[in-house]
Parts: sequence; structure tokens; C-alpha cells
Amino acid sequence: MNTLTKKLLLLTAICLPLSHGNRTCAQEGNVIDNSIYNDLPFEMPIVEQPAFPDYTISIVAFGAQNDGKFLNTKAINEAIKAVNAKGGGKVVIPEGLWLTGPIELLSNVNLYTERNAMILFTDDFEAYPIIETSFEGLETRRCQSPISARNAENIAITGYGTFDGSGDSWRPVKRDKLTVSQWSKLVKSGGVTDAAGKIWYPTAGALKGALACKDFNVPEGINTDEEWDEIRPWLRPVLLNIVKSKKVLLEGVTFKNSPSWCLHPLSCEHITINNVKVFNPWYSQNGDALDLESCKNALIINSLFDAGDDAICIKSGKDEDGRRRGEPCQNVLVKNNTVLHGHGGFVVGSEMSGGVKNIYVTDCTFLGTDVGLRFKSTRGRGGVVEGIYINNINMINIPNEPLLFDLFYGGKGPGEETEEERAANTKTDLPPVTEETPAFKDIHITNVNCKGSGRAMFFNGLPEMPIRNITVKNVVITNAAEGAVISQADGVTLDNIYIETQSNGPTLQMKNAKNIRIDGKLHKQVDAQGTNLTLK
Repeated sequence: MNTLTKKLLLLTAICLPLSHGNRTCAQEGNVIDNSIYNDLPFEMPIVEQPAFPDYTISIVAFGAQNDGKFLNTKAINEAIKAVNAKGGGKVVIPEGLWLTGPIELLSNVNLYTERNAMILFTDDFEAYPIIETSFEGLETRRCQSPISARNAENIAITGYGTFDGSGDSWRPVKRDKLTVSQWSKLVKSGGVTDAAGKIWYPTAGALKGALACKDFNVPEGINTDEEWDEIRPWLRPVLLNIVKSKKVLLEGVTFKNSPSWCLHPLSCEHITINNVKVFNPWYSQNGDALDLESCKNALIINSLFDAGDDAICIKSGKDEDGRRRGEPCQNVLVKNNTVLHGHGGFVVGSEMSGGVKNIYVTDCTFLGTDVGLRFKSTRGRGGVVEGIYINNINMINIPNEPLLFDLFYGGKGPGEETEEERAANTKTDLPPVTEETPAFKDIHITNVNCKGSGRAMFFNGLPEMPIRNITVKNVVITNAAEGAVISQADGVTLDNIYIETQSNGPTLQMKNAKNIRIDGKLHKQVDAQGTNLTLK
């Protein structure tokens, strides 16, 4: 077989038919080895990849300028519209500093960024219209995201460039997150502080928006368009929001400095996040790296996350809004990722009211995340989390728990809630089990190593709904400040667990638990007085 024939055969193999008889080729460099689906603990379809016609146009053709001062919003969006109207292809952002407002992706468009391409989103709040959307699992209003798509199919952001959301212009900052000199400089830069002088806000409108929020970040008592406009700086958008879309690819690029969450795919199918980097400042409130919400068939692979809040987070809506949507996050493979900072390395919740199932997390590394594997919810959420499989996780320097189940989550970051607050949360009358009762069950964790942590493990279920059928095998935790605690659990299996603490106290405390099996020995019932053991 000659070289030309080989090339023709290869081209035929990687090209897929498009409607109306056209031919289209898969995104160059996007090679997902289907062997990653081998030996999954559940049936999962192969995630479909987008493919695009061989048609390319540069944003420069539409008048874009890379000087960092010309606003390229119109040029970039007109290029996207033109390629979409043509039937699809690639919109190229060349090297340079490109200032822009919101970018809206359309079907069959690959937004490709060349090396040394920097896309900087304007810090002009007025450039981001206030829209109806979902944030933190609730239906509300927020500013339009710098990058968005809705009801699109076959879309991608690829290449080598960087997207900067100008988040420092939007986000509040807690005083205790900064040094004295950093705080002084921030206050002198403008903006306002709250009455206690503990939180800085970029504008008085942002502070007013914060004071209007009783249910996380959803304002109350804001009714007129004028009132919404006044609190616009509080309505911080996520950097990327892709909604109800299919065959989505994020590959190769860097996302940083988001106003709030960074990447937020919502109600999407067949989504691939491959070899991306996400950076948010460690002090950024609500600065999650990735929130995969109510999505189906997803790959999160080969990526790097550094977040101010949770890093890789699985969600499905909050409370009644999430239950009414009724879309579980399911069929997700998380593999070969590194997390440098975050409240949690891999997280489920706390907005999981639509359910979560069939999640496989493997071959990941967490370096200094506040918590390693974090499962959280609270009464009122509802939803069932089940079929979660975690394998081969390595961690170092985890200030709190490498493994945490907390169904009394109060909205604060790890380590921020006092023991008095935690105790107050648990002293409520025992409610009946209803659709508002969250359930975590059938979760299996194997082959975890952690050097340096706070408490080794914390299992804290609900009295009316204990966490059930949890297996933890082949775990080594060294240099932990405290041992493990299991409470309000039914059917936990610990096998080959080694915990080394900095004190001589017990490495495992159990109370209000039943059917706890440790290295084959069954503890049928453990009352409120508890039982202490040593795991070595």
C-alpha cells in the first residue's frame, strides 16, 4: 500500500457523514481512546464527539483587533453566526489580546484559539444583560455568562488559548482570606465593606444584592427592572454556561478568573472536558472550577483544576426546583485529573435534588484541597445519590477530611463551621422521611492514599436516613490529626484500612450506627455511647 493510499484511507476513517451529503472531520487532536470505557462498574455509552466541516474563518475577517482595548464582541459573534449559517466549521481566534463582551456559541461551530491567544472579558457590568437562568440549583436571574450556549448541538472550544473572566471586578472578598496589607490595598481601591467590615464588595449595588439574599445567592424583595439593574454587580455570572446542548467539547484551553463558578454545563448530553486548565483565586467565593449539573454521558479527563471553592463538582439542582427538573447527573467518567486547591477535590452536592448515579472517579491527585472526596447535602434537598465508584486517588496535605460524608451541610466551607454550629444543626426534631429527605447509598471507594490531613474520615448521615451500603477498601492515611468517625450509618464496610494519627487516641469512633463491618467483623449495633477502635 503506497503512502497516498494510506493517507486517503486514514482520512476516510476519521471523517463522519454530515446531513445533506456533506463530509465533516472530527476536531483535530481530539482522540479519545475508547479503552477508557473498559471495565467500568456500570453500563455507559461511548460519549459522542463533535465533528465539523472543513471550513475556517478568522475573527479578523470581521474587524476584530488584538490590541486589548478594542471591544471585539460584535466581531467574534458575527464570525460565529457566519460559520453557523454556512453549515458549520471553525472560528479562529489568532494570537493576541482580545477584549470582548459575552460570546454566544451556536451549533456546528468550533471556537478555536491559537497559541498565545488571550481572550479578556470586559469588566463593564453593563455589557452583561440580566437574564433568566439557573444558579446554585435554583431558578433566578443572573448576568449573562461571558461564554454561553443554549439548545446547541455539535459545539466546541479548542486550541491553546486562555479565557479570562475578569472575576476580580465582580467578586466579594472576605477579610480573613487576605493578609493585612492585601486587605488594605483592596479597600483603598474603591468599593464598600459590610457593616462589620469583614467582606469587601466592588459596589454598593453588590452589597445591596448580598443583603437581599437569604437563600444562598437568590435575592428576595428585588422586583422591578430598576432594582435588578441596581444590584447587577451582585449577579455574578459563571464564566461558561452551556445549557441543554449535545455533543460538547472543551479541549486544550485555559479558563481563569471567573466572576463565580467557572465551567457550568447544565442539562447537557455527550460532553467531553479534556486537557483543560481551570484557575480561580483561592479566596474566590463561589469560585468552583467545574459544576457538572444534570448532565448525561460525560468525560472529565486529563485536566488540571485550581479553585476557590469546590473543584470537580457533580450537581442536579436544589430543593423543589431541582426535584421538579428531575434530571439526575449520570454516566460520568472522571479520570486522570489533578486538583491543586479547592474546598473539595471531587464533590457530590450539595445541590443534588434531581439525583446522581453512575459516576466513576479514578486516577486523580489532590494536592492541598480542603477536603479530598466530599459528599454533602442537607434536609430539604431530597434526591438520591447512588452508584458512585472511586478508585486510585492520591492526596497530600488535606487540612480537613480526605473522605467526608456530611448530610448536615450548612453552606460554609470546610473548617469554617464551628462545633457549636454543627451541634445546633443536628439538634432538630426527627422529621419524617419525605421527598425532601436526601439519600446517599451504594458508594464504593478503593485504593486511596493520603499523607497529612485533619480528621481521617467523617461519616455523618441523617438519623431518619443514614448513609447506606458504603464500602471503603485499601486505604492508607498517615499523619492525620484525628482518626475516623462514623455516625448515622447503616451498612458500612471497612477493609484493609490503615490510619496513623498524630495522637495516641483511637483511630476509629463509631456511634449511632449499625451493620458496620470492619475487616470481616460485624458490629451489629452501636449506640450513642459509641465504640472506639484502632485501625492498623
